[in-house]
Parts: sequence; structure tokens; C-alpha cells
Amino acid sequence: MATYWRLFIDVVTERSRRVLAGVLMSLNDPQWGRRGGNQGPPDLDELMRNFKQKFGTLFGRKGGDEGGGPGGPGLAQFGGGAGILLGLVVLVWLASGFYIVDASQRGIVLRFGKFLEETQPGPRWHLPYPIETAEVVSVSQVRTVEIGYRNTVKSKVPKESLMLTDDENIVDIQFAVQYLLKDPRDYLFNNRSPDESVLQAAETAIREIVGKSTMDFVLYEGRAQVTATAHKLMQEILDRYKTGINISKVTMQNAQPPEQVQAAFDDAVKASQDRERQKNEGQGYANDVIPRARGAAARLNQEAEGYRQRVIERAEGDASRFRQIVAEYIKAPGVTRDRLYIEAVQEIMTNTSKVLVDQKGGNNLLYLPLDKLMQMTNPSAALPDSGGKPVESAAHPEPVPPASRSRDALRTREREPR
Repeated sequence: MATYWRLFIDVVTERSRRVLAGVLMSLNDPQWGRRGGNQGPPDLDELMRNFKQKFGTLFGRKGGDEGGGPGGPGLAQFGGGAGILLGLVVLVWLASGFYIVDASQRGIVLRFGKFLEETQPGPRWHLPYPIETAEVVSVSQVRTVEIGYRNTVKSKVPKESLMLTDDENIVDIQFAVQYLLKDPRDYLFNNRSPDESVLQAAETAIREIVGKSTMDFVLYEGRAQVTATAHKLMQEILDRYKTGINISKVTMQNAQPPEQVQAAFDDAVKASQDRERQKNEGQGYANDVIPRARGAAARLNQEAEGYRQRVIERAEGDASRFRQIVAEYIKAPGVTRDRLYIEAVQEIMTNTSKVLVDQKGGNNLLYLPLDKLMQMTNPSAALPDSGGKPVESAAHPEPVPPASRSRDALRTREREPR
């Protein structure tokens, strides 16, 4: 519509400019008034008639004033051209109300500045301006707000990034917030600058969380928890103000001490790491020594318990054996006494290396296997033979006959005739 009106005004202006240029050129002519006997200025009525004639030609008038009366054809032609132009203007005005909403967008229609409806994707139409207006808003576009930096983490904004912790330390934090629109109506009408509201809400949430945490927690073990808590707190603030915004992700780009104290902080970190290393070494040594000491203590306890049980069992066995011997002694004292004596002598003589010979008056030649006896007591010892050489020990020494057999042999030799 504006294009057609502009074209009409340009045509009229061009025609008027040409007429006025001709009048001015006549006035500036030095021979003006001397040609053709004209001694005065041009007639204004004639100029107006010329102007009307030229203006009438724009709408189809062919002649001068002929037929130019109230009922002439010039007026009819002028009325028909104006109607066509007016119809075109109306069509263009109505066509300006068409708009298209994409699948990722929503349309908001306003009537005289007041919310009327929310339109879904597809071709739509509303009453043209100034009655109704439409604004298309994207609901799937991911918008990003940066806090503490702009574009890159190196381009810091200290006013936003420097924050005070609970232990009275200062940390430098840069993070980004990504959000979507969940209600276009609230996004457009409830807040004057919703993107700025997201920035302020994010900074407020992060400052509150950092102000309640220690420096080590923010820089190291608590980074994931800080972002999760900030995400929840930001969403609560934006919902309270009805911004129509949904926080999708909060990302901490960088968290470090201020640059002015970075060197001192690195030294403190190294000292802390050395302390942790020494604590781990001490804990490792304790884990090695303590189980070993506990095992040795448990072994000693088990050995003592075994010794106690062994002594108790042996004492109980000896007591039981003594009671049995007493019972047998009561039945046969002599036999029991001799049997006890023989067993005691046998036990003693078995563990000795000496041989006792009971000889009754005589010089009986006895053969004693001294080399065998010495081998039993000391296998490494050897006796010299007749040639002065050591006698090799037998590979398998013969067992020494018991004392009872020795006595029987002696008795047998005593009875032999001399």
C-alpha cells in the first residue's frame, strides 16, 4: 500500500515541478514583457488552469476545459481511476495480514496492543495493521547467556566472575547458561528484558551458592554439585517472575583463584598435595604393619591355647593312667611293681649310650660293637682300625639289642663250660 501511494505522489510532484520550473524560467528571462506586446506578469488563473489540465491528464482527460464541467467525462474517468487505486490499496492492506509460522515457532496475535491468541505452526492471517499485529517467536532455539566472560574465557568480566566464598576467599568463575522458551506469552509480556533477567538470575544463584561454600569445595570436589544446585535455583527464580523460560543446561567453564594470587595459590596447592602424599604413605605403612602384628598376636594366642590344651590333656591322661595303675597295683602289687621297674629301666636305658656289664667272678671276654654304639650316639665319629685309618660309618647302622637281650646273652655265656 505504501508503494502505490509513493508512486502517486512522485508522479504529481514531477508534473508540478515541471510547471513551476517553466514559470520561474519566464520570470528570470530579461526579455520578459517585451515579446508579443505583454507588458505584465503571467496570469495566475491561466497557470491554475494549466495545472488542472495537466493534473487531469493523469486520470484520462484529453482536452482542456471541454467537457470538464461537473457532469463531464473527465470527472467520471477520474472517479473510476480513484476507485481502482483504492481497491488495490485495500487488497494490499488485507494481504499484509498473512504470515507463516514454522514448526519450531509460535505466533502471538495482538489486537490494539492486547494479547488475543497464540497460533500454531502453519499459514495464518490476522486483521492488518493498525488493528492487529502478529509476532513470531521461536520456542526450540537454544539461547545462551554467558556470565563472567564474553565469547571466550580469556575475555573475562571481573565484575561478574569474582565471587566471595564462605571461608573469605575470592574465586574467579565463568559459566554459561542455555535455555529454551516454554511459554511465549510470558516471555513477551511479563518482563521487559527476559534475556537480561536470565543473566541476573544466573549471577544471583551462583553468588548465593558460592557464598555458602568453601573455596576448595567450589574449585575441586563440588563443581558438579554447584552447577546442579545453581540450575535448580535459577529455574525457581525465573518461574517466580513468570518469564516463560526453561533452563536446559548450566556449564561451568572455568573456576580458579584470581590471577593476582595465582602463584601463591599454586604453592599452597603443592603443599596440600605433599601433605596428602605423606598421609597416604603413612597410611600404607600402617596398613602393612598392623595386619602383620595382628597376625603374629593371633598366632601366639593360638600357640598358647594349643600348649594349654596339650598340658591339660597330658595331665588328665597321666591322672587317668595313674588311677588305672593304682587299681592294678591293688590287685597284684608285686607284679605291678616289677613291671613298673622294668618299664622305667627300659625307658632310661634306651636313651643312654653306656653299657653296664654284671660279671660274677671271672674274666669272660665280651665282644661289644663299639663302632655301632658310637655311630648311634654320633654318626659323624669314626674309630681307628688296626692300620691307623679311620673306620667308615655304616650306611645303615644296625640297631643295638635291648638290654634284656644283653642280659640273656650274658647269662648264657656264664653257663657255658670254661
